Amino acid sequence: MQAFDLIVLGGGSGGLATAQRAAEYGARVALFEPARLGGTCVNVGCVPKKVMWNAAEIARAIEAAPGYGFEVRASGHDWAKLKKGRDAYVLRLNGIYQRNLDRRGITTVRAAARFTSRNEVAAGGETYRAEHVVVATGGFPKVPAVEGAGLGITSDGFFELESLPKRVAVVGSGYVAAELGSAFRSLGSEVSLFVRYDGLFRNFDALVAEHLEKNLRGDGVEIVTGATPRAVTRDGADLALHTADGREFRGFTTVLWAIGRAPNTRDLGLEHAGVAVDASGWIPVDAYQNTHVAGIYAVGDVTGRAELTPVAIAAGRRLADRVFGGQKDRHLSYDLIPTVVFSHPPIGTVGLPEHVARERYPDETIKVYETEFVPMFYALLDVKPQTAMKLVTVGPDERIVGCHVVGPGADEMIQGFAVALAMGARKRDFDDTIAVHPTSAEELVTLR
Repeated sequence: MQAFDLIVLGGGSGGLATAQRAAEYGARVALFEPARLGGTCVNVGCVPKKVMWNAAEIARAIEAAPGYGFEVRASGHDWAKLKKGRDAYVLRLNGIYQRNLDRRGITTVRAAARFTSRNEVAAGGETYRAEHVVVATGGFPKVPAVEGAGLGITSDGFFELESLPKRVAVVGSGYVAAELGSAFRSLGSEVSLFVRYDGLFRNFDALVAEHLEKNLRGDGVEIVTGATPRAVTRDGADLALHTADGREFRGFTTVLWAIGRAPNTRDLGLEHAGVAVDASGWIPVDAYQNTHVAGIYAVGDVTGRAELTPVAIAAGRRLADRVFGGQKDRHLSYDLIPTVVFSHPPIGTVGLPEHVARERYPDETIKVYETEFVPMFYALLDVKPQTAMKLVTVGPDERIVGCHVVGPGADEMIQGFAVALAMGARKRDFDDTIAVHPTSAEELVTLR
């Protein structure tokens, strides 16, 4: 039996962050990961997705170039070359993560571990013991339980595609659906988005969701609402999507499922450690990432809370600070988490949507400031897509509790405004800030 101070199950963002921070405090750490280091984000998530977003942005810039006097023609796009470069970049990152672990003296076990008791796990025929165990095994994309579901692909399959499909059906209404659907469209695919309810991003502020839909439709993306999938069938060389209300949509090269993610908890042997999961398989934790079993913690997507890479990293580092760094009250606040949807255009948002603010503060005055405008970039172009912004304030001093942007640059500008909200900024603080002109961001400090 091998003994450590900390065992980490999972080599994704949360697991790596926890392990490395604990090792910096002198803890003896073993990390278990059967697949490539970096988890979903690095291998089949935010990193390769951002590469595809960059490619799509270049395609859109080429379309806009004539308006600025450039005689530019896109003679075609080499998807295979892009994939090769993207995959090589990810492979380099895998190696960097391994070297970082080695440099900190962390034992890396390239196998899946399974609990045999509260503080012991087994992997590869060996037994490992530690007083502290962190579960950071992440999740995987869901596939609906409908006929022919296997004919479709998930976001994992998106990154395996060897060529650009001609016509794509994307089923879903969240991050993955919007991001991959708009990337497909920008690079030349015909795209139909199938959403279960009446639109995209039902949990986002209505202003940004509505403007994203408007922009997607302007780009030629079909959005089919009220569409619950019933089956996928072969239609000659193509695929057909059938919905529960009897509609049929034919002629797709690819069907992509983007209906959410499920936790990787089924094969961990959690029952041997006494760790309970909820009805969906997520591991409940308290504000300090504790499960209800002493010495066992969970961070990242496996908890089902704010499934975002920076959240997993922040939670893992704070957990290590508390357990091994002597910072007894150190923990992550899940309020005011900024996030970006890398769609075209992107969404940047931090804090509460208007409807949530009104629910959370029923006895407070809610005042909203918003604007819609055509960014200067489009001044010389025939197309005129609008950017939309909203600030949501609470109370007589107008503390800003929500900042929402959809439009070019939203992905970069939201980080700075997130700092302001985290510091408790009021509307008057924004008003007293000198604008940077001409930018889209200046609109947020000049709203009336």
